[in-house]
Amino acid sequence: MAEPPKGDISPESRNEDDAGAAFVLESKGEWWHAGFHLTTAIVGPTILTLPYAFRGLGWGLGFLCLTVMGLVTFYSYFLMSRVLDHCDKSGRRHIRFRELAADVFGSGWMFYFVIFIQTAINTGVGVGAILLAGECLKIMYSNLSPHGSLKLYDFIAMVTVVMIVLSQLPTFHSLRHINLCSLFLSLAYTFLVVGACIHAGTSKNAPSRDYSLEANKSDRVFNAFTSISIIAAIFGNGILPEIQATVAPPATGKMVKGLIMCYAVICVTFYSAAVSGYWVFGNKSNSNILKSLLPDDGPSLAPTWLLGLAVVFVLLQLFAIGLVYSQVAYEIIEKNSADAKQGMFSKRNLIPRIILRTIYMIFCGFMAAMLPFFGDINAVVGALGFIPLDFVLPMLMYNITHKPSNSSLTYWINISIIVVFTGAGIMGAFSSIRILVLDANKFKLFGGDIVD
Repeated sequence: MAEPPKGDISPESRNEDDAGAAFVLESKGEWWHAGFHLTTAIVGPTILTLPYAFRGLGWGLGFLCLTVMGLVTFYSYFLMSRVLDHCDKSGRRHIRFRELAADVFGSGWMFYFVIFIQTAINTGVGVGAILLAGECLKIMYSNLSPHGSLKLYDFIAMVTVVMIVLSQLPTFHSLRHINLCSLFLSLAYTFLVVGACIHAGTSKNAPSRDYSLEANKSDRVFNAFTSISIIAAIFGNGILPEIQATVAPPATGKMVKGLIMCYAVICVTFYSAAVSGYWVFGNKSNSNILKSLLPDDGPSLAPTWLLGLAVVFVLLQLFAIGLVYSQVAYEIIEKNSADAKQGMFSKRNLIPRIILRTIYMIFCGFMAAMLPFFGDINAVVGALGFIPLDFVLPMLMYNITHKPSNSSLTYWINISIIVVFTGAGIMGAFSSIRILVLDANKFKLFGGDIVD
């Protein structure tokens, strides 16, 4: 188990004995590499759930929440980068979220709080990536062989084998080319889905559109907070310090450029996917817009070749996302199992790496096969995981380290964000857990289909 940092140890001396820092989080990258990593961590197939999130908010609130979440998360990540730069200039360079939080708050319990939340998020995203990749393979298989015998868990096993192979890439920095491809894949399948939605909305078989919200007031409120939690999870990151650690020092200012690159992609993909999908399907939007375009009880609403290509692009990007969110687990594994004084590819370090990373991926694959209702957990993860890490802690840490005046605008903006999103997180958690309870009768361990 990882331990809180003890004493005032310089980064150089700490890294000499820290294989997690020396190997997994080696600092060789440029700002554009950080941009690739950030984009892969944030811009994923979860954007295809945005029309579903709009279903609980409507046009006006949907646009407002999407825009506010975007502005707040950019601001939050900017503040986090400023806090990291502040600590670096003070001779305390931090490459892990948990160590940064423990240092700023001066508390060992904060170290364990962050590592618990981070582990839950990263393992959850890893499980979700394998599950959704297996679903992509199943969609293609079902179209090619409608009466085939293979089940969802068979495809999850195939994806897990591929992930085991890819997981042997030793460092976060070694994913830079994969994550560049991931950036282009996210743009590609977004444009394909937008084109498919426009085709569906203008065809003679266009579905009837209804943008009304739930008639029952309490249901409408719960659905709104669930949608807010989903959007928070989509914008969530939770690993920005680890990404900044991959940038070659001095890192000051470099992460801001990476953030600008990432949010340029976000502006293009998030709004286009949300608007086009909700425009076509309204309050009938599925939790995955591809399923709305490929209904089980009727013909495809867009050319099958176009949707098939989008599914392939989604599948390929899911491998990159699974790898990015596994890096914190790999860093913890290397820190506790590897010897930093020996080479990264020495037998002493290579054999444990292969064994332990394989075990981790098998665990994620097993959980994905056992829990094919993981989509319903997405909002819970957003409320309980991403909101504390991305909407609360960065503002608190900035106020503590930079000490803005109690009468300054910055101080009160930060306090307001903390209060609003803490409340939204609590309400979102209740709403999301309520949906889990209502859908409990649909859940089946090792089921053949993902529960929406």
